[in-house]
Amino acid sequence: MTITRSSGVLLHPTSLPGPYGIGELGAHARAFVDWLSRAGQKYWQVMPLGPTGYGDSPYQAFSAFAGNPYLIDLTALREHGLLEDTDFNALPDFNADKVDFGQQYVWRNQMLGRAHAHYAFGGAQHLKADFEAFKHEEAAWLDDYALFMALKDAHGGLPWNAWEPATRDRHPEALAAAREQLASTTERVKFIQFLFFRQWTVLRRYAAEKGIQIIGDIPIFVAMDSSDVWANRDQFYFDDQGQPTVVAGVPPDYFSETGQLWGNPLYNWQAMQDTGFQWWIDRFQGSLKLFDLIRIDHFRGFAASWEIPFPADTAIHGQWVPAMGHEMFTAVREALGVLPIIAEDLGVITPDVEKLRDDFAFPGMAVLQFAFGGGDFSVNDFLPHNLRENQVVYSGTHDNDTTRGWWAHASEQEKHNFRVYTSSDPAEDTFAAQLTRMAFESRAALAVVPLQDLLNLGTDARMNLPGTTGDHNWTWRYRAADLRPDIATTLRELTEATGR
Repeated sequence: MTITRSSGVLLHPTSLPGPYGIGELGAHARAFVDWLSRAGQKYWQVMPLGPTGYGDSPYQAFSAFAGNPYLIDLTALREHGLLEDTDFNALPDFNADKVDFGQQYVWRNQMLGRAHAHYAFGGAQHLKADFEAFKHEEAAWLDDYALFMALKDAHGGLPWNAWEPATRDRHPEALAAAREQLASTTERVKFIQFLFFRQWTVLRRYAAEKGIQIIGDIPIFVAMDSSDVWANRDQFYFDDQGQPTVVAGVPPDYFSETGQLWGNPLYNWQAMQDTGFQWWIDRFQGSLKLFDLIRIDHFRGFAASWEIPFPADTAIHGQWVPAMGHEMFTAVREALGVLPIIAEDLGVITPDVEKLRDDFAFPGMAVLQFAFGGGDFSVNDFLPHNLRENQVVYSGTHDNDTTRGWWAHASEQEKHNFRVYTSSDPAEDTFAAQLTRMAFESRAALAVVPLQDLLNLGTDARMNLPGTTGDHNWTWRYRAADLRPDIATTLRELTEATGR
């Protein structure tokens, strides 16, 4: 895949402004697209769009194929006759600056339940043909996902491996009984997915008309408590009681002295090869329905994964175990053609990872915040003059502090190295703009900057602190007035000046 010289902005849709406590796929999403267009950008990068569970991380979704119901534009549902004005009486006290996911779980699910009830009792029947077509076209994943969510609800939210053995192990008679008993719930789940995909398709089409392509982020691993694992347990490492034998993570690194214990189940690559890697073919095919480019989070896991025996308290005691990434990507390419993939090749990168990336000509990544550490920093691969053309450069990612926040908390060594490299001594309030310019001026084909950096925001606007949980992660939102015309003008001028 070849990326022409261009640039874009990283912003997860949950961070959009709006009246109901979280970003939605409606007017404010279109306004952001308009702003990107005025700013001369070609890409909008988002994080995974799946339905989130405990911890609210978009990288731990209940499905690798489903969409997040929290993003559904409720105003559009009112316009379609799926919600009435009275449904919006007694609104909660929403926070315009932070997402309260617990509040969304209760209130928004109630609203979406009402929308389905209106439909089930004869409302918005102009959607019926499209809904039936959607159920037929997406049945391969939708049927399992809907039943999984219905069963999860019936079991009080317990994970699938805590269900009774017959349901846990997907005995045919148990599944047949569940489908009959939970038919109304599964239909509601399917209808809500239909609404999400319908709205996302409209938004993506709108973006395309404005010259904006969507970069979508997909995690290499899927969540332990997901329909993907429940429906495809033989593709992972589990014992006969539904417990994983090994789980994923990364060893101690820049972010954590004890590593990161993600807890995702690891793929049984031999079992996947025996099926012709069909699960991966289906997953990439589903992602291409959502995105123009696909960024694979933790790409190095396709060369080897950090395998941690289960159970464990930290990720320290593990081992690198080879994966079948080359065989998998070959099978996917034969089935779907050349894939528009960006490889997140950060962390412990070894020659086998680089070979896998380069054999398929996937662009890798560079993060400028990582460029100035250490004593002899001149050999750092992320310094602007060391970047490759077939690469995507970021000032920072969703796992980094904002660039202004990073500079405020950078070590004296990092600040010294930056001053030596740039022959400048930037103030805190100008540093984000300077690093953004360095990204745009680099030879990397694509430069992407988080919106927080363009808005010159500090640590309070950080999206995620890896290895931690709590209400400080994934919650940041901007306000509509923050997208000032002068910021768009400055960004457009920088884009034009750097040939992007």
